[in-house]
Amino acid sequence: MKKNRILLLEDDTMIAGGLIYALEQEGYVVSHAKTIEEGKVMIRDEAFDLAILDMQLPDGVGTEIQVALGPAQTAIIFLTVVDDEGNIVKAFEEGASDYITKPFRLRELMARVKRILLSTTGTETTYIQLGDVKIDTEAAKVQIRDELIDLTALEYKLLLTFATNKGRILTREQILDNLWDASGNFVEDNTLTVYIKRLRGKLGDALDIKTVRGLGYRVD
Repeated sequence: MKKNRILLLEDDTMIAGGLIYALEQEGYVVSHAKTIEEGKVMIRDEAFDLAILDMQLPDGVGTEIQVALGPAQTAIIFLTVVDDEGNIVKAFEEGASDYITKPFRLRELMARVKRILLSTTGTETTYIQLGDVKIDTEAAKVQIRDELIDLTALEYKLLLTFATNKGRILTREQILDNLWDASGNFVEDNTLTVYIKRLRGKLGDALDIKTVRGLGYRVD
């Protein structure tokens, strides 16, 4: 399956580091530039499905990369600290797909990235790699080293909760909030322990679901 290529233009190393990690965990191929000049070099050598562009860079503004990419060639999301209606309207008039002001919520940005890639390219990466576990989110299938693993719907949803929160400590309450079934039935706290035990048993050493005493669970 084709992997979507994303250009990230962001000079703040903290923001860039978090975005790169989150995007790569979703299976995207990310190229990072910290300046307009670096960005221009990258777009000469590579084709991108999406560009996430900071508006204010040390050597210019993100719209310079938008112009260099050309009309309708690459979807654009602008990131900026300037919450100005005029700038927002101008960005959309010039072909931007979205405009997000800082500070932003990472999960919201990731959802917008997926939506835009699906609408502009007709494809999006549907695989999440977590340790030796490969999750096909489109087919809802899980593999370990090419062997298909049989999970119940609730076990799959539990695994997906860990996969989309990799590296974070999740409290039992946070996990339970994600485990409502299709009929709206609530999963009780004592049942969660059972499902985590079952999931650990099925995944074996392919994935380490750590218990963080007094806090919850974490998958790295």
